[in-house]
Amino acid sequence: MTDIDTLEADLNREIAAAPDEAALETVRVAALGKKGSVSELMKTLGAMSAEERQANGPLLNGLKARIAEALSARRAELRDAAIEARLAAETVDVTLPVRPAPAERGRIHPISQVIDEIAAIFGDMGFAIAEGPDIETDYYNFTALNFPPGHPAREMHDTFFFNEKADGERMLLRTHTSPVQIRTMEAQKPPIRIVIPGKTYRQDSDATHTPMFHQLEGLVIDRTANIANMKWVLSEFCKAFFEVPSVNMRFRPSFFPFTEPSLEVDIQCDRSKPGEVRFGEGSDWMEILGCGMVHPNVLRFGGIDPDEYQGFAWGMGIDRIATLKYGMPDLRDYFDADVRWLSHYGFRPLDMPTLFGGLST
Repeated sequence: MTDIDTLEADLNREIAAAPDEAALETVRVAALGKKGSVSELMKTLGAMSAEERQANGPLLNGLKARIAEALSARRAELRDAAIEARLAAETVDVTLPVRPAPAERGRIHPISQVIDEIAAIFGDMGFAIAEGPDIETDYYNFTALNFPPGHPAREMHDTFFFNEKADGERMLLRTHTSPVQIRTMEAQKPPIRIVIPGKTYRQDSDATHTPMFHQLEGLVIDRTANIANMKWVLSEFCKAFFEVPSVNMRFRPSFFPFTEPSLEVDIQCDRSKPGEVRFGEGSDWMEILGCGMVHPNVLRFGGIDPDEYQGFAWGMGIDRIATLKYGMPDLRDYFDADVRWLSHYGFRPLDMPTLFGGLST
């Protein structure tokens, strides 16, 4: 049976030399397959005599078992080697910094943050948030707000007008959020307490003006609404927004078509340090908003009897107060979509502003 010993040695060498599982499978088929070398020897048992089968059967069966065992052992070795190679190739350097999660990388735009802060402050005072369309009619943007015919604000140099319709009417991009006051008065009976944050549009562009900007307006209408109420509301807002214990405010006479009397408001501040403004201290003053008692004509346009109700309103630029609070030097940067700027001035998305937790923490 030296042929069996020679065959076994040859097969063991081929098994040991198989570089991967595919090559090992080729060796297995060549040895134990239907027409493999060991299988062919097993077929010869049928032609042997009983004595020969008794002598050669155990030898051939033993050969088949040893070859199958060798194949199984080699297959296990190859699988272990493949796993070791994969682990070596896919090694992770645990000393590298972990990539921050999307919630950590993302940033809330300062304008969105300030609008949330405004909503938190006035919501605590009992105000509702009101909204309206950006594209308005001349009636809601000017006429119903007591702008007389020929007023400079109606001219093309200040307002974005659309082409005339067939009936001669021209739609426009609203120049302030005040049209929402009229729409609210038409839809809601007093008492009314609303704030209106939103986009507005005027033809102006420089470091302190942009053709699209954000404005906040407030409106209170009630039987007993008065200037003292308005001063308290504005004072409480400024203290909460700028996060100072007290503020001094100066009210100066002014003129707006939709309020009478009309006032402009200055807030005490300290601008002694370059690039820094501190509110509630110092000897300087800075204009921050306009306000006044709602004009009786505006109440009439809104369907409210001025002999029974009166109200006050105010307006300020959201971009401006955001700049004053957080120190962005150029309003145009708000709209440049610069990720570097946003990562520096933006806010963490899960840090929602609250009065009890701090607006800007």
